[in-house]
Amino acid sequence: MEEALIQYRNVSIYQQELCVLDEVNFEFKPGEFVYLIGKVGSGKTSLLKTMYCELDIAQGEARVLDYDLLRIKQRHIPQLRRRLGIVFQDFQLLTDRNVEANLAFVLKATGWKNKAEIEERIDQVLRLVGMENKGYKMPVELSGGEQQRIVIARAMLNSPELILADEPTGNLDVETGRHIVQLLHDISDTGSLVLMTTHNLHLIREFPGRVFRCEDHHLTEVTEEFCDVDNEQENS
Repeated sequence: MEEALIQYRNVSIYQQELCVLDEVNFEFKPGEFVYLIGKVGSGKTSLLKTMYCELDIAQGEARVLDYDLLRIKQRHIPQLRRRLGIVFQDFQLLTDRNVEANLAFVLKATGWKNKAEIEERIDQVLRLVGMENKGYKMPVELSGGEQQRIVIARAMLNSPELILADEPTGNLDVETGRHIVQLLHDISDTGSLVLMTTHNLHLIREFPGRVFRCEDHHLTEVTEEFCDVDNEQENS
């Protein structure tokens, strides 16, 4: 039995004084692809933020990559973040330097020192996302889809066990969004756990995974709702 990479038990999450999510329970294992759906403001992003200690957990038990999130010391948070990759909707690339320099900046910040090893790792992740010929480009010279591929490459630099993708297709056209989700699915097939928030239910039907809905301050698994739709289509 594989051990869970993330485990939440009776977790409550607050923003200021307001309860965002209450009694959250789940565990996710390596190689799983998990969608978080729900209306704007329902708690999807807040839930992801607790996983990399951007937002505190009010109560319950929560473990991410063997770190106890309720007892983690401030000095250990960077170590946790190095073991996961984060994909933001708004890219957050450094606009004053090219793609390779963006990726080198992250590697150096996470302890890489050998220049040849840095260059080799950058080549590897750019090939992984199909952007091996774009390393010299500035972010402004890239399309939205290309920038998102670079963001995924950045997230993969330290071979993370966990990828958190917050609306990674939100600023992309439909076809480009499909390619990004396919890429994230390919990454989960290699053994990484991928958690992705989305409003696009069509993507879930095309690229199946476990599905959890944030609604009325609770998180509920609704995977079967999407399986039922697939079964109806097959039987019709």
